[in-house]
Amino acid sequence: MVIELLTSHASVRKYKDISLPKEDVFELIQAGQHAATSHFVQAYSVIYVTDPDKRKKLAELAKNPQQILSAGAVLVFCADYYRLMKAANLIGKDIDFSSAENLLVGSIDVALFAQNVAIAAESKGYGICYIGGVRNAPEEISELLSLPKGVAPMFAMTIGVPDEANEVKPRLPIEAIIHENSYDMEKYDELLPAYDDIMNDYYLSRGSNRKDAAWSDSMADFLRAPRRTHMKDFLKKQGFEFN
Repeated sequence: MVIELLTSHASVRKYKDISLPKEDVFELIQAGQHAATSHFVQAYSVIYVTDPDKRKKLAELAKNPQQILSAGAVLVFCADYYRLMKAANLIGKDIDFSSAENLLVGSIDVALFAQNVAIAAESKGYGICYIGGVRNAPEEISELLSLPKGVAPMFAMTIGVPDEANEVKPRLPIEAIIHENSYDMEKYDELLPAYDDIMNDYYLSRGSNRKDAAWSDSMADFLRAPRRTHMKDFLKKQGFEFN
């Protein structure tokens, strides 16, 4: 069942040394294209990195060598307004994609597209992992992949035959996520400490990388200070001006 597939997702960080057939990669990307897209702009592109030297450099820049070098396929997902500029230019028109709204549209479009690819890959028995590390060096990665103005790398995805099975992380209880008619600020006083206990038990008992940690502590540490502050200047350079 689709719901069983969705709820069984766990990131795969160790793959068997097996390359994905190119026809499989294209099939997954075509499935991705059928995701919802705002106003049918389809403001996304994906760079399929097959060149060994480029993959090695990408792994270095993204600071994720184990994942990127061992995967059966590596995809870099980009928000893309260059193609829309080109389409307009071909009929003698111009577009303005500099607004914050268009950055959101591109980001949402590429995320929906990528998630379709992920689900399609898992439906075929592959494992996947999203790699946000491409935003560690977006300018250098854009140069490596020859990305023009109007295109910005958002994240990568590794796909391959899993060499290990990770446990599914317990998600927040549905009561913490759903709010009926209005946002309930009071319920977290009870729900979050209970969830911290669940996550602490999970971290202490999982098969690998055990640690004594809770979700609230981890998130507070993760969000204590701004991260990847270079992204604002990079996005402006690519034409996303936040107007």
